[in-house]
Formats: sequence, C-alpha cells, structure tokens
Amino acid sequence: MPRATIGDVARVAGVSKGTVSLAYSGNRPVAEETRRRIFAAAEDLRWTPSQSARALATSRTGSIGLVLNRRPDVIATDTFFSRFIAGCEAVLAEAGMGLMLHVVGDPDAEAAVYERFAAGRVDGVILLDVEQDDTRPELVRDLGLSAVVLTGEQPHTDTSSDLPVVWTDDASAIHELVDLLVHAGHERIAHVAGPLRYVHAATRRRAFEAAMRRHGLEEARIVEGDFTAASGRSAAEQLLGSAAPCPSADGTAPITLPDRPTAIVFANDVMAIAGLSYARSIGLRVPDDLSITGFDDSELSAHLSPGLTSVSTGAEARGEAAARTLLAVLTGAAPQCVEVEGNRVVRRGSLAPPSTV
Repeated sequence: MPRATIGDVARVAGVSKGTVSLAYSGNRPVAEETRRRIFAAAEDLRWTPSQSARALATSRTGSIGLVLNRRPDVIATDTFFSRFIAGCEAVLAEAGMGLMLHVVGDPDAEAAVYERFAAGRVDGVILLDVEQDDTRPELVRDLGLSAVVLTGEQPHTDTSSDLPVVWTDDASAIHELVDLLVHAGHERIAHVAGPLRYVHAATRRRAFEAAMRRHGLEEARIVEGDFTAASGRSAAEQLLGSAAPCPSADGTAPITLPDRPTAIVFANDVMAIAGLSYARSIGLRVPDDLSITGFDDSELSAHLSPGLTSVSTGAEARGEAAARTLLAVLTGAAPQCVEVEGNRVVRRGSLAPPSTV
C-alpha cells in the first residue's frame, strides 16, 4: 500500500498542503478546529511529517507577497501601483528582502495564491484594494500568514486588532476638492466613482455626498465607473451628453445645457483624463465650460493642457509604511494602526469658475 502524503492529509482534512505544514510547524497560528481536523486525518492515514519538511516550514523566505486582483490594463495605466511597489521595495531592500508579486483575475485565484504563500513561499503579505465585507483578512489568519491591510479610511473600532492597518484619509481630500469647486462658484457638480465594492471608492463617494450636503447641494449626479479610461469616457458621456453645445449669438462661447454639470470630480486620474478628452471632443472647453478633478496625481496629469487638478496620494510613502509595519510584526511587534498623511490636493488649470454665459 502506497505511503500517505501531505497531499492526502490535506484532501481528507479539506485544507491546503500549506495549512497542513503550518499546523505541524507551529510557526504561525492555525484555527484549533482546523488543527484537530488535520491531526485526525494524519492519524487515520498514518502520516507523519519528515524532519526536512518541518525545517522547510519553519524557515524564513526573505520575501513578502502582494496579490493584485485587477485587470492588467488597469495596473498598466494606474501609476499608483508602480509607485506603491517602489515604496515597498525600497524598505524591503534595506532589510535584505524582496517582493513576490502575483496578478490574478478573480477572488478564487487570489485565495489560491495565498494558500501557496502559506506553504512557506513568503513571510507575510500586504492586502491592497480592501473590499466591503472582505474575506481575505480571515483567510490569511486561518492560513497563519502575517499580513498588513492598506485602506483609505480610519479603521472602525470593531475592526479585529490582530492585523495591522496602514490608512490614509481619502475623505478629507474629496471634501477639499468640493470646497474648491463650490468656492469657485460651481453648484452642478457630479462625481464619477470607482467600483463601490472597494472601500476606498465607497469612502470617496460618501465624502463627496457629505461635502455636497454640507454646501446645501443635494441633487448631485453620481455615475459608477471601474477606474478604467473606457469607463471614464462612458461616464462623461452619460453626464455631458453627446451633442456639442450650441454657439452663443456672437459665436464666442458655447451655451451649456441647463442640467449639464459644470464640474466633475473623478475618483482617479485615468477616468478623469478620459473624461477631459471626451468633453473636449464634443466642444466643451476645460475649464471654461467644465472643471474636472482627478485623484492619484499621475505623472501625466501635470503635462495635460490644461493640467489636471488632482490629489497626490503619497503612494511611495504608503508602500514604505506598509512594508515597515509588516516587517515589525514579523519581528514580534504588536499590530499597529498607522496613518500615512500623504494626501495633498494639487490645483492646476482644469479648475476654474463656471462660465456665466
């Protein structure tokens, strides 16, 4: 009869091979019920881990894992990711460590990567793009993976304290953008949000709505995009229409439609740049007929004509803070909640008072 393997134990216990290794290594916590199930399966199969397997499970890898569940075209065009990774790498290089990056297409594929990570491929992971009711914190805890969570709002008091959090105040930046537009004279202000399953996109939308209410402007239009250029252009078309504005009597300036917004706050620069391009394609002048703002302050934003008003998010600083916080946990420090004060509104030529014509 063939000798049982770790794969057999994992199959009978209903877990990954990495979780079996963690249960026996004792190097990282595994839920007690899961541990009992693994040990019972091993006893039934008369399987015991080899000494070499134990040694492998308890050794350090010198790597940190990062999984991006995003479309490749989004990652390629959104400079936040490259800047964030550069910040991580700067800190990890000082510590003699590296970053193991995986790009996946769905949650199941992402979970599978974490299971492989837990088998001893990385020492810890960084969780980006936190979602509403995100299951990943519980997953990495069950797998025994050390982790740090990155988010765009201060954690709620009921958030589990066993995972460290690095956060920025995205809401205040949105409030500042709306304030600038209102003080310039805008009242018809729209918002193109990111996918609302993401905490940071929902945070920015809630902040926009709150800022509008604070100014007594209740009828704001909101369109949900997906952070891509195509969705930014589509949202702009929904908000602005497809017809070019009619010329004024003297032919010097267009006449805007009564319900057309005079300003749009986009949730990222990629959508904002596409929206700006669409507005100009139908004859609107930016910023004379339409003010536009973005978020993330990509390098291209400063070189547009006009330059795009945006929010510098300090992506490198976020990456550095995430890496440092995770390394501290790996050396035995208690989990911390760390705020990165990196958000800063950068005003450029795409914001101006609305046309009085």
